[in-house]
Amino acid sequence: MASIHPISRSHWTDLQAPDLKDFEAMASETLATMPDDLLLRCGNLQITLAEYAPDDVLDALSIEDPHDLLGLFEGVGLDEGEELSHTGQMPNRIWLFRRPILDYWAAMDETLGDVVAHVLIHEIGHHFGLSDQDMERLEAAADR
Repeated sequence: MASIHPISRSHWTDLQAPDLKDFEAMASETLATMPDDLLLRCGNLQITLAEYAPDDVLDALSIEDPHDLLGLFEGVGLDEGEELSHTGQMPNRIWLFRRPILDYWAAMDETLGDVVAHVLIHEIGHHFGLSDQDMERLEAAADR
Protein backbone atom coordinates (compact mmCIF):
# COMPACT_ATOMS: atom_id res chain seq x y z
CA MET A 1 0.00 0.00 0.00
CA ALA A 2 1.34 3.41 -0.96
CA SER A 3 1.88 5.79 1.89
CA ILE A 4 0.14 9.10 1.83
CA HIS A 5 2.46 12.06 2.19
CA PRO A 6 1.14 15.09 3.94
CA ILE A 7 0.77 18.05 1.66
CA SER A 8 3.74 20.28 2.16
CA ARG A 9 2.77 23.83 2.84
CA SER A 10 4.36 26.51 0.79
CA HIS A 11 5.68 29.57 2.58
CA TRP A 12 3.00 31.49 0.65
CA THR A 13 0.20 29.60 2.40
CA ASP A 14 0.19 31.78 5.50
CA LEU A 15 1.08 35.11 3.88
CA GLN A 16 -1.28 37.99 3.32
CA ALA A 17 -0.90 40.83 0.85
CA PRO A 18 1.23 43.66 2.21
CA ASP A 19 -0.86 46.42 3.74
CA LEU A 20 -0.34 50.18 3.64
CA LYS A 21 2.01 49.96 6.63
CA ASP A 22 4.19 47.47 4.73
CA PHE A 23 4.21 49.83 1.74
CA GLU A 24 5.24 52.68 4.01
CA ALA A 25 8.16 50.58 5.25
CA MET A 26 9.23 49.78 1.66
CA ALA A 27 9.05 53.48 0.71
CA SER A 28 11.09 54.39 3.81
CA GLU A 29 13.72 51.79 2.90
CA THR A 30 13.96 53.29 -0.59
CA LEU A 31 14.37 56.80 0.80
CA ALA A 32 17.05 55.59 3.21
CA THR A 33 19.19 54.46 0.27
CA MET A 34 18.98 57.79 -1.57
CA PRO A 35 21.90 60.24 -1.42
CA ASP A 36 21.59 62.86 1.31
CA ASP A 37 21.93 65.79 -1.10
CA LEU A 38 18.99 64.45 -3.12
CA LEU A 39 16.88 63.97 0.00
CA LEU A 40 17.64 67.52 1.13
CA ARG A 41 16.32 68.81 -2.20
CA CYS A 42 13.08 66.92 -1.56
CA GLY A 43 12.34 69.43 1.21
CA ASN A 44 8.80 69.14 2.53
CA LEU A 45 7.80 66.48 0.02
CA GLN A 46 5.08 64.30 1.55
CA ILE A 47 4.55 60.65 0.71
CA THR A 48 0.98 59.43 1.04
CA LEU A 49 -0.31 55.91 0.55
CA ALA A 50 -3.80 54.88 -0.48
CA GLU A 51 -5.53 51.81 -1.84
CA TYR A 52 -6.46 53.55 -5.13
CA ALA A 53 -6.38 57.04 -6.60
CA PRO A 54 -9.53 59.02 -5.77
CA ASP A 55 -12.19 59.13 -8.52
CA ASP A 56 -11.73 62.88 -9.05
CA VAL A 57 -8.02 62.35 -9.75
CA LEU A 58 -8.74 59.51 -12.18
CA ASP A 59 -11.37 61.67 -13.91
CA ALA A 60 -8.99 64.65 -14.17
CA LEU A 61 -6.35 62.41 -15.77
CA SER A 62 -8.93 60.68 -18.03
CA ILE A 63 -8.03 57.30 -16.54
CA GLU A 64 -10.89 54.80 -16.63
CA ASP A 65 -9.27 51.84 -14.87
CA PRO A 66 -7.98 52.69 -11.37
CA HIS A 67 -5.34 49.94 -11.76
CA ASP A 68 -3.64 52.04 -14.44
CA LEU A 69 -2.31 54.61 -11.95
CA LEU A 70 0.41 53.29 -9.61
CA GLY A 71 1.63 56.63 -8.29
CA LEU A 72 1.18 60.35 -8.70
CA PHE A 73 3.13 63.54 -8.08
CA GLU A 74 0.94 66.39 -6.88
CA GLY A 75 2.30 69.91 -6.59
CA VAL A 76 4.72 72.31 -8.23
CA GLY A 77 7.85 70.73 -9.64
CA LEU A 78 11.13 72.31 -8.59
CA ASP A 79 11.74 73.38 -12.20
CA GLU A 80 8.54 75.46 -12.07
CA GLY A 81 9.56 77.51 -9.06
CA GLU A 82 10.16 77.29 -5.36
CA GLU A 83 7.71 75.67 -3.03
CA LEU A 84 5.88 78.55 -1.41
CA SER A 85 4.33 76.83 1.56
CA HIS A 86 4.19 80.15 3.41
CA THR A 87 1.64 81.40 0.85
CA GLY A 88 -0.83 78.70 1.79
CA GLN A 89 0.16 76.35 -1.00
CA MET A 90 0.07 72.71 0.04
CA PRO A 91 3.44 70.96 0.11
CA ASN A 92 4.34 68.72 -2.82
CA ARG A 93 3.06 65.19 -2.39
CA ILE A 94 3.72 61.78 -3.87
CA TRP A 95 0.94 59.24 -3.82
CA LEU A 96 1.59 55.50 -3.96
CA PHE A 97 -1.47 53.37 -4.73
CA ARG A 98 -1.26 49.93 -3.13
CA ARG A 99 -3.75 47.87 -5.13
CA PRO A 100 -2.54 48.96 -8.60
CA ILE A 101 1.08 48.37 -7.50
CA LEU A 102 0.18 44.88 -6.26
CA ASP A 103 -1.63 44.16 -9.53
CA TYR A 104 1.37 45.34 -11.56
CA TRP A 105 3.76 43.30 -9.38
CA ALA A 106 1.69 40.14 -9.85
CA ALA A 107 2.02 40.49 -13.63
CA MET A 108 5.76 41.25 -13.72
CA ASP A 109 8.98 39.45 -12.96
CA GLU A 110 10.16 41.93 -10.30
CA THR A 111 10.19 41.99 -6.54
CA LEU A 112 7.53 44.05 -4.82
CA GLY A 113 10.23 46.17 -3.17
CA ASP A 114 11.69 46.96 -6.59
CA VAL A 115 8.28 47.97 -7.96
CA VAL A 116 7.55 50.26 -4.98
CA ALA A 117 11.03 51.80 -5.29
CA HIS A 118 10.59 52.35 -9.02
CA VAL A 119 7.23 54.08 -8.61
CA LEU A 120 8.51 56.24 -5.73
CA ILE A 121 11.67 57.28 -7.58
CA HIS A 122 9.64 57.97 -10.73
CA GLU A 123 7.35 60.32 -8.81
CA ILE A 124 10.34 61.99 -7.11
CA GLY A 125 11.60 62.61 -10.64
CA HIS A 126 8.41 64.59 -11.32
CA HIS A 127 9.08 66.58 -8.12
CA PHE A 128 12.42 67.56 -9.69
CA GLY A 129 10.65 68.56 -12.89
CA LEU A 130 11.48 65.55 -15.05
CA SER A 131 8.93 64.43 -17.61
CA ASP A 132 8.04 60.79 -18.23
CA GLN A 133 10.14 60.96 -21.41
CA ASP A 134 13.14 62.37 -19.45
CA MET A 135 12.91 59.50 -16.98
CA GLU A 136 12.59 56.89 -19.74
CA ARG A 137 15.79 58.23 -21.32
CA LEU A 138 17.60 58.16 -17.95
CA GLU A 139 16.45 54.59 -17.27
CA ALA A 140 17.49 53.48 -20.76
CA ALA A 141 20.92 55.05 -20.29
CA ALA A 142 21.29 53.38 -16.89
CA ASP A 143 20.42 49.97 -18.39
CA ARG A 144 23.30 50.22 -20.90
